Amino acid sequence: MIITRRGEAGAMGMGRRRLIAVSVAVSVCMALLGGCGERRETDTREGPDELSALGGLSQMLSFRYVADSGEDETMNQVLEIDNISWSSLVPVLMFEALDKDRRVLHDVEVETVYGSDRGALVVPQGQFYDVLRFSGVGQEDVVDVRVTVGSVAMTRLPASQGEFEVTTQAVDGRGRDMSRFERFAGVELTNDNDFPVTVRVVYIVWDQPDEGDTQQAVEVTPVGGLTVVPAGSTETVKVTGAAKAAVARSSGGPAVSIKTFYSQ
Repeated sequence: MIITRRGEAGAMGMGRRRLIAVSVAVSVCMALLGGCGERRETDTREGPDELSALGGLSQMLSFRYVADSGEDETMNQVLEIDNISWSSLVPVLMFEALDKDRRVLHDVEVETVYGSDRGALVVPQGQFYDVLRFSGVGQEDVVDVRVTVGSVAMTRLPASQGEFEVTTQAVDGRGRDMSRFERFAGVELTNDNDFPVTVRVVYIVWDQPDEGDTQQAVEVTPVGGLTVVPAGSTETVKVTGAAKAAVARSSGGPAVSIKTFYSQ
């Protein structure tokens, strides 16, 4: 693991340490990849065919954990995922939290915002990301993660991430723009790419960490379901049920986000 800069020390509370960390703690099936700047492989497979069950697809993915990018208005605890294949891939990942000495924090549970740990996230050709959440005894000591690729599959969805990201805009019941901090009634999705995309939307409530801690998603609520946004078009997802209740609770709050991610 390479740590490029340590943030200012602060009260830890229930936060996570704010490190601008470049992580290469990656497992492909049971093969552990790690090191500072270069990869080294330790083969712990029990049988010669264990890794081949994933075919070559697992080798197309690499990961980088960034606790804090150092840039304002960016999310913390991000897992960057690189896909060098010619296809969009759907991984199922497993995680172990690591402390500064690369020891596993066995009592810390790692979850994801977009669902790469349960096959909900489609990773297009190029780079995409997920966001990690930590809980349990020792969560304040997390500085890195080890990623294990449990399975990976191809999808027929467009392979390219496209030139443009799918943007979100909170709207009222008449389709008029609103702030994400208000009680909005829908989310307008805009796809400026020349091909359709399939996405899911989540409403995220963030904690307010002490200085020196990373900011974490404390509540993640799906908005609507799987949505196809045609090329060069917009679609509006209505806010109902649990999402409506979450927006009512957290509207006016200090830190909320509306995010989309590729899915199937």
